[in-house]
Amino acid sequence: FGSLDWRKRARLRRTSDFRIDNGRINVADRHVFERDPVNLIRLFAQAERHGVPFHPEALRLVRASLRLIDDKLRADPAANKIFLELLTSKASAERVLRKMNEAGVLGRFVPEFGRIVAMMQFNMYHHYTVDEHLIRTVGVVSEIERGLLEEDHPLSTEIFPSLKNRRALYVAAFLHDIAKGRDEDHSIAGARVARTLCPRLGLDDKETGLVAWLIENHLVMNAFAQRRDLHDPKTIRDFAAIVESLEQLRLLIILTVADVRAVGPGVWNGWKGELLRTLYYEPEPLLAAGHTVLPRDERIARAQAAFRAALAEEGWEEDAIARLIARHYPAYWLRTELATQLIHARLLREAEESGEVVATHFSSDTFTEHTELTVLAPNHANLLALMAGACSAAGADIMGAQIYTTRDGLALDGFQLRRAFKEEADEARRARRISKHIRQLLAGEVYLDQLLAKKRAQKRKSAFHVPPDLTIDNDVSNHFTVLEARGLDRPGLLYELTAAIAELNLDINSAHIATYGEKVVDVFYVTDLTGNKITSKSRQNAIKARLETVLAGEKQGARQGSAASRPAAHQQPAAGAR
Repeated sequence: FGSLDWRKRARLRRTSDFRIDNGRINVADRHVFERDPVNLIRLFAQAERHGVPFHPEALRLVRASLRLIDDKLRADPAANKIFLELLTSKASAERVLRKMNEAGVLGRFVPEFGRIVAMMQFNMYHHYTVDEHLIRTVGVVSEIERGLLEEDHPLSTEIFPSLKNRRALYVAAFLHDIAKGRDEDHSIAGARVARTLCPRLGLDDKETGLVAWLIENHLVMNAFAQRRDLHDPKTIRDFAAIVESLEQLRLLIILTVADVRAVGPGVWNGWKGELLRTLYYEPEPLLAAGHTVLPRDERIARAQAAFRAALAEEGWEEDAIARLIARHYPAYWLRTELATQLIHARLLREAEESGEVVATHFSSDTFTEHTELTVLAPNHANLLALMAGACSAAGADIMGAQIYTTRDGLALDGFQLRRAFKEEADEARRARRISKHIRQLLAGEVYLDQLLAKKRAQKRKSAFHVPPDLTIDNDVSNHFTVLEARGLDRPGLLYELTAAIAELNLDINSAHIATYGEKVVDVFYVTDLTGNKITSKSRQNAIKARLETVLAGEKQGARQGSAASRPAAHQQPAAGAR
């Protein structure tokens, strides 16, 4: 803390009811708060303004005077103005809010906050009590605004100066979980709290509505990013319909980043940031005035032109490029980034030149904290289950999966694995072990049950209970039925789910994996083997019963000798099945 010269100390003594004792702010006398209860808020503003710590006597008198914080003080315009300035302080909002909370002032001045002070969240995802999480969220917003987190959050740092509603963002960060612990959805209840509290703090109708909207939707962007196919046009249109404007999109991504980062150490990673950035950029043409979405054929043509130009720079012949383009379905060019397309192209050429049936490629990124594993293999019904099992056997935590199929019956499956080692050599060794497992499984040299036996032997009883739940939704996508599986996470669960889906004769188009401590949410975009949605109620009921059995961890979820556990060489693939 900076020291004050004698002039500033004298001015503070003359113009307020406070003074500086040995470099710490103190009250002028013990009747300061009784004379003017607003001083209970003003004390923290003066400490923040001058950058000085609190004198123990001042804090002792604050705690003894908490009874003075009543409805009259809460309605006082001067007190609310000072508090709003503290809450939206660029430099020290987190520090001041935490001190106010420790002194008991914050919970008395904002009674709704007082209800969640020291409230525990009994799961392995949230590390802090609710009040501490809210204060930390405000702190992360402040750090982003000051540019202190530019390396981790380049997009949020870049767009922050363009915000038109900075105050609304800070207030939403402070209130977004204010209604935790209630019987109803805390987002809806929290928005209702905001509509009452914001006018009291001095926010106008527009700002109040924006704060309420942010609180009501503060989980939406993260849910879309981790559980939806971001290459599905309907996903982007649905998200754009919720966000409505570029300003709200900017506010929502910063609040989402701050919320996730404030959950606890190690919860945020670069992979989540990559998903959020993708979801931020995709709806921009729909939200920005004057922009139009290009026709599908033109977008495909542009993607193919960029692909053609990139390979030409690498020295590929035009005939080879044309043959490669012809091997992919039109949707491939809309769903796949150019960098991934180039990896696939090299992998296809490598397999063709070597004559190998199976080829793999991996790359690791310390920024996104994940390793990308791409597998080229003949397509068959249980391929995804076998690959997921091989990853599980190697102890790899699957964060996401993308599935592609060529016109000539080959599968190009990409897995995003959580990075396990700091050293590149160690991460590469693990990726090669997974690749070896996949080759052995597809060649029929080993059974998956053999690889998973050791992992299953290490299984421990969890202290948590997450009820198994399978949701079937035909409205999320225009072309696919979406299965959302929720349950208690355990090693090999993704393999067991994908194996069961294969046994149910469903074709998986894409998989999206999200883990929240002990809870897993796995989402699969599927069709039946004819490429249609699952609309039959009896069929849906059978799928729900089967997958909830797997989520519950019952034996039939991954039984010994099931089709998915046998070597691929002994299986008869279904035409076009995934």
